[in-house]
Amino acid sequence: MEPTIKELASGIDTIWVLLCAALVFFMEGGFAFLEAGFIRAKNSMNIVMKVFTDSTLGMLSYWAFGFGIMYGLDKAGLFGTSGFFMEGNLEHIQLRVPIYAYWLFQAAFAMAMASIVSGAVAERMKFSPYIIYTVLAAGLIYPLAGHWVWAAGGWLYNLGMLDFAGSAVVHAVGGWSALAAVMVLGPRTGKYNEDGSMNVLPAHNLHLAFLGTFILWFGWFGFNPGSSLSGLDMNIARIAVTTNLAAAAGGTAGTLFTKFRYGKADPSMAMNGALAGLAAITAGCAFVSPLSAVIIGAVAGVLVVLAVAFFDRIKADDPVGAIAVHGVNGTWGVLAVGLFAQNGGLLYGGGFKLLGVQALGVVSVSVLAFALTYLILSALKKTVGIRVSVEEEFEGMDVIEHGMPAYTGLVTSPLYDVDEAPLHAAAEDRKPALRLS
Repeated sequence: MEPTIKELASGIDTIWVLLCAALVFFMEGGFAFLEAGFIRAKNSMNIVMKVFTDSTLGMLSYWAFGFGIMYGLDKAGLFGTSGFFMEGNLEHIQLRVPIYAYWLFQAAFAMAMASIVSGAVAERMKFSPYIIYTVLAAGLIYPLAGHWVWAAGGWLYNLGMLDFAGSAVVHAVGGWSALAAVMVLGPRTGKYNEDGSMNVLPAHNLHLAFLGTFILWFGWFGFNPGSSLSGLDMNIARIAVTTNLAAAAGGTAGTLFTKFRYGKADPSMAMNGALAGLAAITAGCAFVSPLSAVIIGAVAGVLVVLAVAFFDRIKADDPVGAIAVHGVNGTWGVLAVGLFAQNGGLLYGGGFKLLGVQALGVVSVSVLAFALTYLILSALKKTVGIRVSVEEEFEGMDVIEHGMPAYTGLVTSPLYDVDEAPLHAAAEDRKPALRLS
C-alpha cells in the first residue's frame, strides 16, 4: 500500500526530530569537555561524572514525572497533571510526530538545563547531593518553567511569550539556578582573598574546552532548528543561519573586546562569547533577521565578559562562566525578541507590548528557578551536606569521590595551582567545623 502525502510528511518530520534530538543529546559531550577543560585536572573526572548523571538520572526523572509536569493536562496555567511515566492522557498534545520522538527531544533539553548548573558548582560540591539536585532540576524545575512558556494553557504561553527554543526555559533557568547554587555552596577555597582580590585557579586544558565549545555549537543546529519539529518547515534554514551568525558574532565580540580591554585576546572569553551568542539567539532565532542575529550575538559577547567580572566582584565563584553565559545572556536573548522580532518587535513598529510580555516571562521563570534551587540546596546543606571538606578539596574530587584520577601516571601535588600556606590558614580558621556543609 502506497503511503499518503500526510504519512510521508509525518515520516520526514519524525526523522528530523529524532536527528535533532541526537544532536542535542551530543551537546552533553560538549558540556563535559568544556567544563572539564575549564577546571583543574584533579577535579576533571568528577565534573564529567556530574554531566553523565544529568544524562542518566536526569533523563529518567524527566521520563518519570518531568514530562507530565511540563505537558500533562493543564492545572491553572501552572503545571501538568497527566502523562507521568509517559502513560495516561496525552491526547491534548497536538503533534505531527509520535509522542516518543517529542519526548526524546525534550528530554535532551532537560539534561542540558541541568548541565548548565554542573559547571558552576565544579570543584567543591559533593557528588551524592548533586545526584538529588539533578533529578529535581530535570524533573521539576525545567518542566515547571517549560509548562508556563510552551504548554498549551501555560500562563505565559497564553500571554503570547515567544521563546522559540529556550533562551528562557533552558538558559535563563539554568543560569539563574547556577547563581543560586553558587550562593548556597560558597566559593572554592583560595579563590578570593580577605581584601577582595581574586586568585586565578587556572584551567588545566583549554584545548579540551575548545573541543567542548565546538561540540556545543554543532549541537545547537539541532537545538534551534529542531524546535520547528518539522523537516518540511522552510524556516529551518533561516533558523540555522541566525543561530550560526549569532555564535560567530558573540565569539568575535568576546575576542576583540578582551583584546581592547586587557591588551590580549582571552581564549576563555572567545569561547564563552560564542556560547553567549548561542544562548541569546535561542529565543528569537525563528523571529529575527540575520542582521539582528549578529547584533544580538555581538551584544552577548560583550555582556559575558562584563558579567564574568561582575560575578567575581561579588564572589559568586563560577569556574566555567555558566551564570554569565546562560543566565545573563539567556535573559538578554528573551528581551531581544521584544526588540528585534520582525513581527511585533519594538524596533519594527510593534510597540512595547511584546517587550513587556518577554520581560515578565523571563523574570518569572528566572525567579522560579533561582528560588527552587536555593531552597533545594539549602535543605540539602542542612541535612546531608553539599560540600567536600577543605582537605578533600585540596586533594581533588576525582580520587575522593570516585577512587581514581582522570589522568593516570601524572605525579602532581594537589596544591600545585595555588599558594599552600593561605589555604591551610583558611582551613585552620574554619575549625572545628572543617567540613563545609
